[in-house]
Formats: sequence, C-alpha cells, structure tokens
Amino acid sequence: MNNTNKELIYVGDPMCSWCYGFAPIKRQLEEQCTGRAQVTLIVGGLHIDWTEPQDENRRQFLRDHWREVGERSGQPFKLEIIEKEGFVYNTEAACRAAVTARDMVGNADALNFFTHLQIAFYHQNEDVTQDDVLINQAAEFGLDKEKFADLFPSDTMRQKTMLDFQMAQRLEVSGFPTVVVNDQHGYAYLTVGYQPYESLQQVVEAWLTDQLERDQPAAE
Repeated sequence: MNNTNKELIYVGDPMCSWCYGFAPIKRQLEEQCTGRAQVTLIVGGLHIDWTEPQDENRRQFLRDHWREVGERSGQPFKLEIIEKEGFVYNTEAACRAAVTARDMVGNADALNFFTHLQIAFYHQNEDVTQDDVLINQAAEFGLDKEKFADLFPSDTMRQKTMLDFQMAQRLEVSGFPTVVVNDQHGYAYLTVGYQPYESLQQVVEAWLTDQLERDQPAAE
C-alpha cells in the first residue's frame, strides 16, 4: 500500500467479457485513485480447467453474450475467434501473462497490459490462449520479449498465478469483475460485476475520504 494505507483491488480475467466491458471504468477508477490509493491487480481465473473446444451451443451462447456486453458497455467486439477451429476457452495462460507482467513491471503497467490483452482478444481476435501469441503481445506492449518468454512458462509464474486464484477465493469473489477496497478497517466489496463509473465514482470518493459506510464486508 502507499502512504494513505488504502488499496483498491481489481479482480478480473483478461478473457472475461464483462471485464472487457468494464475496462474503461477500471481506467477511470485507477485515475481517481492516483496518488491516493494503491491499485492492485489480482487475476481470478475464469476458466482455468477447460480443455474441450466449444460446441455449437456454446458458440451461440458466446455470440449472444458478447453482443449483450458490447451493447451495454459500448466496447467493440469481433466474433470471429468464436468460430476458430479447435479454440479452447481456457483463460489460465492469459492470466499468467498478466501476472508475469506484474512481476516484471509492477501493478500499474500490469493493469495496462491486462487491458492490452483484452483488446487483443475481443477486438482483434488474437488467440491469447496460445503462448506465442502472448509473448508477441507482451513485446508489442513494450515488455522485454526475451525476459517475458523466459519467465512466462516458468513454475514460479504458474505458482504465483495460482496464488492469485487462491486470493480471489479467499476474498469470496463470485463474479468478474470484482473491485474490493482494503484499508485499516479491512476488506469491503465496492462492486461485484459490471457497473458504470457513474455508479461507483461517489462511493470511491467516499472511501478515499474516509466517509464510506461499511455494509459489504469481504472475507479476510
């Protein structure tokens, strides 16, 4: 935490569609907290055990769901990745890429890289389940490609990513995105799921100025 002893924890997954919809709001929250609170990235692991390609029912669900998120959030979606032969919607590698970035350059840049991966997947339809794609995305973002390529597949990064998943479980996160605030009073949920910034701005300001009423405690 910084010297204000306040931390805003963002829990999400780079391949979560509502997290992508929430990306501009996440950025506004980061800006609101600049110089006032630490903003920390925790990856939650949306689908880390999926091993089978999408069947047609799942494809249709994703088409409808992504359109809904796009209509509500205003974020641009391309749908072609859903049709990719053999595409497996496993999010572990993308989560691990975000953790690797955080390990290399810290939370602030990792939060930006998280958004970079979201755009690559949802707007550019890059298959961010693939290691080579993630390594290239890291280089495109400006990370040291050789260092990232060395760290990303390592047992250390796999273990650190698993610790993030476990932290999300300890916080009893039930959906993504979730934003948790942490200060001298402990943890409290700011939002579970998508909310427009207008619904969050005053609550965050109340928290930053020690006027937040605590009625949604999070797990210790």
